[in-house]
Amino acid sequence: MRSTFKILFFLKRDKVKTNGTVPLFCRITVDGQEARFGMKCDVNPKYWDVKTGRATGRTAEAAKANTLVDNTQAALYKVYRELQERTNYVTAEKVKNVFLGHEQKHQTLLELFDNHNEAKKNQIDVSLTKSSWQQYVLVRRYIAEFLTSNCQLTDIPVMDINREFIVDFETYLFRQYNLRKNTIGNHMKKFRHIIALALEREIIFKNPFKEHKLQKEKTDRGFLTQPEIEALMNFKFEDKKLERARNLFIFCVFTGLSYKDALSLQYDNIQINMDGNLWIKGKRKKTDTEYNIPLMNIPKAIIEKYRGKTVEDLVFPFISCQRYNLWLKKVAQQCGIRKNLTSHLARHTFATHAIEAGVSIESVSKMLGHTNIATTQIYARITENKIGKEMSVFAGKVLKMDANMLAVNDITIDNVLKSLKISKVKASEKVWETLTDNVWQKMESIDKQSFVSEMENKEKKPKTIRDFYLELIDYFLENLPVHNDHKKIFDLNFKLAVNF
Repeated sequence: MRSTFKILFFLKRDKVKTNGTVPLFCRITVDGQEARFGMKCDVNPKYWDVKTGRATGRTAEAAKANTLVDNTQAALYKVYRELQERTNYVTAEKVKNVFLGHEQKHQTLLELFDNHNEAKKNQIDVSLTKSSWQQYVLVRRYIAEFLTSNCQLTDIPVMDINREFIVDFETYLFRQYNLRKNTIGNHMKKFRHIIALALEREIIFKNPFKEHKLQKEKTDRGFLTQPEIEALMNFKFEDKKLERARNLFIFCVFTGLSYKDALSLQYDNIQINMDGNLWIKGKRKKTDTEYNIPLMNIPKAIIEKYRGKTVEDLVFPFISCQRYNLWLKKVAQQCGIRKNLTSHLARHTFATHAIEAGVSIESVSKMLGHTNIATTQIYARITENKIGKEMSVFAGKVLKMDANMLAVNDITIDNVLKSLKISKVKASEKVWETLTDNVWQKMESIDKQSFVSEMENKEKKPKTIRDFYLELIDYFLENLPVHNDHKKIFDLNFKLAVNF
């Protein structure tokens, strides 16, 4: 970006010395902003031409002053051009500081990384996971290695980072470590974050990543088929460690929880929902995003298996991630599964089968605790084999699988009213009770669940059965197709409601 640059030499006439001379000053103006400094030279005001900014006459003093003015002007223009080329953002103060030798020490890339990583270290388990912090540490190490081997440098000023440096570093990661594109892309995101920090702190004013597109390739995330899930569930392990790993994996297959979220799960997270069934409710460790998942028979049985055998009210005994993934490989081998069993595969399996079974991508995204639905869309594909029969629906088409991959639980009106703390004992409300039961019996399970979910998320919940009926009939009219038999109920209910 071009800027206006002006230089003016003038006399500081309010600082007259005893011999009648006045100090000579220089004023720099960039885009209307000024900076000034003394020239350490005194001039007789009688011999100073304000228009030309020069001393007049043929005296030695005049020649000395004019030489100083010419040299200073040339030097300032040079500094200005260099700053424009280097930072593309120049201020009068910067030109002055560079000219006078007062420019601040250039912030280097590795120093900025170190400052960032040290600050983030104190945020581990508060606003940052340890694994995320370790990724920044790893990228810092990769850059240090690249500077040494490819640039013969121990560090580099942040302002010297350009697109060429970025491309060369990407190439280094691929050739030196044979990393996949997406892995390199994730490392470059950490690098880009540090550069963004430099921009925010005004260490640099031009983003070298602006014209650079990070590498990314579509990946086909693996998942287990129904026969493979059943093979895992039915296998009898002699090694208790492998059985623990298998049980945790299957629990995640039927809940969609990640390894970390499953291990941090406490009994307080298991709560009775408005439908009268158990749900898992909590927040993801990684994103602090809420998730709500219906608890099916299989994960419920796994929870009971470890009840009373853990510490601090945790549902599962601790397994380190490294050991867990190692044990899963042995589990796969013994069960005859050729796929790479990892902690993430269970979560992928849950999402893939849920979407394939017709669960909305919005519901799956909510259950997985994704912050962006685009993350969930990677699972939106059709698989070759569908899971058993249809899955029941909770809270807007929730995955429902039990030991036979089939479980349908109807929601009773009594449970819903009980969860809302609405009593049915008043004789004066008998009519509303009858109307409510009448409509409720005509609704499908999926619609009942959707209505219950809507009530659960409502800030102002109904407090009487009359209020509940009005909410119910509004939902019924708005969401259900009006068949002839339904139409009769609508007409009757509205007449009773109006005349009551």
